[in-house]
Amino acid sequence: MYQVPLPPEYTDLSAEEIRSRIHAAKAALGSGTVILGHHYQRDEIIEHADHRGDSYKLAKDANLHPEAHTIVFCGVHFMAESADILTPDHVKVILPNLAAGCSMADMANIFQVRKCWQELQRVLGDAMSVVPVTYINSAANLKGFVGENGGTVCTSTNAPTAVAWALTQGEKVLFFPDQHLGRNTGARLGYDPETEMVVWDPFKPLGGNTEEAIRSAKFILWKGHCSVHKRFSLEQIAKARAEHPGINILVHPECELEVVNAADFNGSTEYIIKTVESAEPGSKWAVGTEINLVNRLAKEMPDRLIFCLDPQICPCSTMYRIHPSFLLWTLENLVNGVVVNQVVVPDKVKRFAKIALDRMLTVCA
Repeated sequence: MYQVPLPPEYTDLSAEEIRSRIHAAKAALGSGTVILGHHYQRDEIIEHADHRGDSYKLAKDANLHPEAHTIVFCGVHFMAESADILTPDHVKVILPNLAAGCSMADMANIFQVRKCWQELQRVLGDAMSVVPVTYINSAANLKGFVGENGGTVCTSTNAPTAVAWALTQGEKVLFFPDQHLGRNTGARLGYDPETEMVVWDPFKPLGGNTEEAIRSAKFILWKGHCSVHKRFSLEQIAKARAEHPGINILVHPECELEVVNAADFNGSTEYIIKTVESAEPGSKWAVGTEINLVNRLAKEMPDRLIFCLDPQICPCSTMYRIHPSFLLWTLENLVNGVVVNQVVVPDKVKRFAKIALDRMLTVCA
């Protein structure tokens, strides 16, 4: 499936016209349609969301309305897939703009991961004892691969628990698609990034490693990253501390290890929000995550100094493709009885992906 061009009658509407018509469409649709908005969305989307959260929270929130028959997921493609996996079969999940993907999720595809798995089997032979762990920021078929091969899904919150569990099931972890979350998680568990971790580059033979390096490693980290969180640096932290004595540095674990180590706090999107919300009035926070979220926190808590660690950062470019005009187009089609941009995970993939997600809920509970 691909995104059809937005009809011309939607492209020239003013922001106020779009807002007013979205309100009207929501009222006409009633409680049977639920809108989910990821924290990284622009404010003009978040204002219409029935629930807002990170990818994992929203996938669970999709089940909070037993009366709902349609979920409009204002996020990116892998999030809509997760919602389709976790909701009953009668619930339709819609992504307002099918072009809203995730560059990190796209850095690992099922063909590359299967090839990696085969090469690991060849190198390790009968000693093959690798447990795959995929970040929730991944395609449904990768979640299915993990479920079929004894692994689990993880979030940025429960990655340490998921990886610790994986190492009780096998001697090594294949972690994808984000190398930085994998490295930060392993380091947090006490493993040495220099001697116990290798990076797997899918475009090189053996991922760019020697057979001996693979045999010795505890962690095989996929060469993927988040383009937003990779921008944060030690220089930015030093500048924030110099200009704002007493500043708290709070970053996401998708940042590079040196940035996480230099920060005062690190954690998931939900952790970042709760940490700032629970802070004392007058406290100061330089936050290393997506700009829409940081700006929203600053607006909602003006009694605290809150700013983005990188002043030049752009919004998540793929998340930004959910423009209010696409949301309006989606909702008005639903009012007319037309379902557009439904995201459907094939049954076989859904079955194994749900095993992986349920395993996460069990081992990380």
